[in-house]
Amino acid sequence: MTRIFTAEKSGIVSRVQVNIPFSWLMDENADWLEVFIENRINPEIGIDAETLDSFTHADFFDIARRFHSLGRSISIHGPFLDLSAGSTDNAIRSATRQRLAQMSKAAKIFSPATVVCHAGYDATRYGFIKDTWYKQAAETWEWIAGELEKKQIRLMLENVYETRPEEIQHLFAKIKNHDPGCCLDVGHLAVFSPVCLKSWLEILTPYIGQLHLHDNHGQNDEHLGMGEGSIDFTPLFEWLRNVEQMPLITLEPRNEDALVTSISYLEKNWLPRST
Repeated sequence: MTRIFTAEKSGIVSRVQVNIPFSWLMDENADWLEVFIENRINPEIGIDAETLDSFTHADFFDIARRFHSLGRSISIHGPFLDLSAGSTDNAIRSATRQRLAQMSKAAKIFSPATVVCHAGYDATRYGFIKDTWYKQAAETWEWIAGELEKKQIRLMLENVYETRPEEIQHLFAKIKNHDPGCCLDVGHLAVFSPVCLKSWLEILTPYIGQLHLHDNHGQNDEHLGMGEGSIDFTPLFEWLRNVEQMPLITLEPRNEDALVTSISYLEKNWLPRST
C-alpha cells in the first residue's frame, strides 16, 4: 500500500481525526494500521457490533497502545446498524442499550475524547410516534452519556436521516444531564436535508462539538474526498473562523485517495487556528 504523507508535510494531519473501522486496523493484509502509524494519523475508530463480538479487550489494548505511544488522539464511532434508542419495542431498546454498554466498556480502553453515535431520528419511520420516540431516546442517550462521562469521555450524537436541524435540536433539549454534544455530519445533511448548511450551523452551534467531513453530489452518501462532490463548504469555513471553541474534526473518506484529496482541500481552503 502506498504511503500517504508525513505529519511534517501536512499541517492538517495532526489536527484532525480520520475514520477507520477497527477490523481494518486488525487486517494485516490491508496494512491500514501501518499507514496510520507511519503518517501519525489520529484515528476515529469504528467499533461496530461485529467488532464487539469478534475481538477481545486484549486486541483493543494492543491497538490503543500503538496510538498512545505516538501521542495520537483517538475518538470512537459506536455501533448503529439496526439499533433504535427510542424504539417503542422494549426488546429492541434493551438490545440497543446492551450494545451501547458493550461499546462503553471497549471505549474506555482507548481513552478517547469522544464517542460518536447516530442520534437515530427518522421522521419517515418514527413520525407517527414522535413524542414517544424522543422521550425514550432522550432517556437512552442520557444514560449512555452518563456512563461515558464517568470515563471522562463525551458522547456526540450524529445526524443521519434527520431532515431539519430542529429534529436533532429537539433531542438535545430533552437531555438534561451529562452534556452530550452534536457531531454535525456535513455529508449526511447534504443528502438527507433540504435545509442549507448555514442554517444547520446557526441552529446547532450551542451543541456542536465535532464535525464529520466528506463530500457527495447530493443524492447518495458517497463519502467522497472534499472537493470531489457538490457540497459548498464555504459556510463551514466561515463558521469555523468565528466559533468560540474549535470542534473536533473528523474526515470520513472511503479510501486512501479520498483521504489525500480531503487533506489537500483543507490545506488550500482552511487552516485551523493555532492551539
